[in-house]
Amino acid sequence: MTEAWIRGVVEAIHASPIQAVIYLSGGASQAIGWLVSVPGASNTVLESVVPYSRMSMIQLLGKIPSHFVSLQTAEDMALLAYSRALKLSTPGSPVLGVGFTGSLASTRPKLGDHRFHLSTRTSDRLWTSTVTLSKGLRTREQEDALSSQILLKAIANASKVQATFVSDLTESDASNECEKQFSEDQELKQLINGQICFKVYPFSSVSHTSSEERKIILSGSFNPLHEGHLKLMEVAASICGNGYPCFELSAVNADKPPLSVSQIKDRVKQFEEVGKTVIVSNQPFFYKKAELFPGSAFVIGADTAARLINTKYYDGDYGKMIEILMGCKRTGCTFLVGGRNVDGVFKVLEDFDIPEVLKDMFVPIPPEKFRMDISSTDIRESRGL
Repeated sequence: MTEAWIRGVVEAIHASPIQAVIYLSGGASQAIGWLVSVPGASNTVLESVVPYSRMSMIQLLGKIPSHFVSLQTAEDMALLAYSRALKLSTPGSPVLGVGFTGSLASTRPKLGDHRFHLSTRTSDRLWTSTVTLSKGLRTREQEDALSSQILLKAIANASKVQATFVSDLTESDASNECEKQFSEDQELKQLINGQICFKVYPFSSVSHTSSEERKIILSGSFNPLHEGHLKLMEVAASICGNGYPCFELSAVNADKPPLSVSQIKDRVKQFEEVGKTVIVSNQPFFYKKAELFPGSAFVIGADTAARLINTKYYDGDYGKMIEILMGCKRTGCTFLVGGRNVDGVFKVLEDFDIPEVLKDMFVPIPPEKFRMDISSTDIRESRGL
């Protein structure tokens, strides 16, 4: 495979909008060098991890795999990489998870086959490949180069980059590929089950290019979405000055059954109608949301702020409350607090006794800038729902 071909494919991948996390073990190492040596790599490669030791692989997977070099392990790695890419990517960008595990030629002869397994995962597609190499035909470096070429081709295909690929596989080698398409419903089921962390619906027409840009997140059930939500986000965005405004719907609730796929899709449709980006996550708690979206500004009502600092929600333990909220603070997250009716009384941030160590994490939204007493509950009741 010529250097010119490799560079051309890598340049095309970098020119595509795909953002990838790559997990490799046991081979294909040259592919990383090819990807990062061509300008524009930061557009594509969010993270590359090589879990080479057994313990490293176990910690990555969160379990001891039945076989370290297997198609299932490659699929598990790709799914983990995909979920990680979601967390690191620019909201709305197409993301790719890549998993590779191989057993190639080494210093001592192998009893088993020289083989590798490769998987790529996007929002709607899982592609897998198993290649068994003819023993003694190539050196370790040549096997690594071949597996790197096939990995690069897989990334190109997942990036929807057209690349002419002349295989260096021989008739004595064996290769098997498989592709599975995912529907939106299947992906949402994976989200509800915790297999992926969230799904972004980038309905906003405003483009955002920096993955480091701060997110301004308004979380809620949005049953239904109403003018108060939209106005609150507008005011919060003006206070922050910059950032990517997005609404966040949790498919999993702390004290209610998870939303069904049809419920999620119905609520998401509301955001499409008004052209606003929404993230569907599976985290009901703000300290977990802070881990998912570090550095974000969360837009909340005074009623939510009251619950955040109420020890009742921390097993009555004041120290536990401080510890959890300090964890949120360490992620760089802040809370923008708008006035809300609490038990029939309109309250603002200043009405609450925020612990001193947490005060700089809470930012008031002045009532003269935002006050709207409408709620989703009121709307449902008025509709007899």
